[in-house]
Amino acid sequence: MRAAPTILHLDMDAFFAAAEQASKPSLRGKPVIVGGLGPRGVVSTASYEARRFGVRSAMPMAQARRLCPNAAYLVPRFQLYRTVSEQVMELLGRLSPLVEPLSLDEAFVDLEAGGVAFGSAAAREAGERLRRDIRAVTGLSGSVGLAGSKMLAKIASEQAKPDGLVLIEPGTERGLLAPMPVRTLPGVGPATGEHLRRAGMTTVADLAEAGEDELVRLLGKSHGASLYRMAAGHDDRPVVAERDTKSVSVEDTFDVDLHDRVRIMTEVGRLADRCVQRLRASGHSGRTIVLKVRRYDFSTLTRSETLRGPTDDPGVVREAAGRLLDSVDTTGGVRLLGVGVSGLADFTQEDLFAQAAEELAAEERAEEEAAEEQPEGEETPTAAAQAEPVEDPAQRRWLAGHDVTHAEYGPGWVQGSGVGRVTVRFETPTSLVPGRVRTFRVDDPGLAPSEPLPLVEKPETAAEGGAPVGQESPLARRPKSRSEGGGPGSGAAMSRP
Repeated sequence: MRAAPTILHLDMDAFFAAAEQASKPSLRGKPVIVGGLGPRGVVSTASYEARRFGVRSAMPMAQARRLCPNAAYLVPRFQLYRTVSEQVMELLGRLSPLVEPLSLDEAFVDLEAGGVAFGSAAAREAGERLRRDIRAVTGLSGSVGLAGSKMLAKIASEQAKPDGLVLIEPGTERGLLAPMPVRTLPGVGPATGEHLRRAGMTTVADLAEAGEDELVRLLGKSHGASLYRMAAGHDDRPVVAERDTKSVSVEDTFDVDLHDRVRIMTEVGRLADRCVQRLRASGHSGRTIVLKVRRYDFSTLTRSETLRGPTDDPGVVREAAGRLLDSVDTTGGVRLLGVGVSGLADFTQEDLFAQAAEELAAEERAEEEAAEEQPEGEETPTAAAQAEPVEDPAQRRWLAGHDVTHAEYGPGWVQGSGVGRVTVRFETPTSLVPGRVRTFRVDDPGLAPSEPLPLVEKPETAAEGGAPVGQESPLARRPKSRSEGGGPGSGAAMSRP
């Protein structure tokens, strides 16, 4: 525990929904819900306007529609969210070299390590400055908690929501925690919370009064002792800038249960390829292949296979996932599939590529033999002739909320689509009034998908400093903590809607 509140926790307010509102003037001040829009989709983020109707994260989308039928329901745009997250993490990286990202919109910062603050007044000033700079750079708001430990800093940021700052002075922890529910403490989930409730403990004060011995008896030595320390306000976990990735995985929930075994195998292969893409993007390989199958009755089966060494070869991962699927009964139907790789390493072993190399060599020999047997005068098909056919515009999927541009009307976003039509609202993040709406055929040649636009227009910058002309950002006065100026980033994934 620190004697000064120099651990900062930042949590962006309703991040996905707020980013959508910032990019779409017509949705500002209105309920916005982001998530999977299929029959089995779940809410990823709800704006504060939607939360007044009882909508919350992880709620089934069907329930959210019943509670708030007039909200705007949008499919996530992770490209935009990652871009904004990188901007926020860069600002945090200028505060301190010790930044621990928890997700795209949440991170801890050690202000002492950056020499920014060693007392309450300086910590509060750094927090307020950070909030102003986030607003200026991204147009969004974030809530800041400051305390002498990570646990209390996170609790403070929750109390600060939305768009506020709360500082917990060291020495006041016990009085603050005492009336809070046990679920407030890290490591207390629904099962542990129910177990403690049956034992008559519903508040943090109840845990402190029960004593360490009783909590150890109820929860085991490690968990019980840790929970008692936290109930007393003690948390000595450090801010860790680089956390090791333990696994990489992807999964999809299907709108309709899959019964066809061939289709299920195809989906497993597709998931394996996506998993390898993420694996390679993170610079890792892995030894253990994991298959997850959730059946029609919500029973979830997990199968795994450990290879001789780490791999990032898609063929090897596909084959292993296929073998694992052979051991699972899918007769009644499958509602969710997932493929993951764990046991990560920074290298691969050549012997794992032997099979793929042999297959490639066999394909090359077959092509050479086919060329030798080809009649004279007949040309070998060119690469262009063998290329995949061009996508049929009529088959395009126009996802609600995603960016488009029209040859005549300019940039806009999809409000909805169906029965061969797509409705678009033409507006940009800097539009002063809501844009006009137009409806087109889904195969309109003038309509095309586009990249997200920046939420905030970049002001004119000085040639060297990069700050707006006539104004210097408070954070810009500090040297960057990394050679390239960027803060640590993070990733996120969710099921396909």
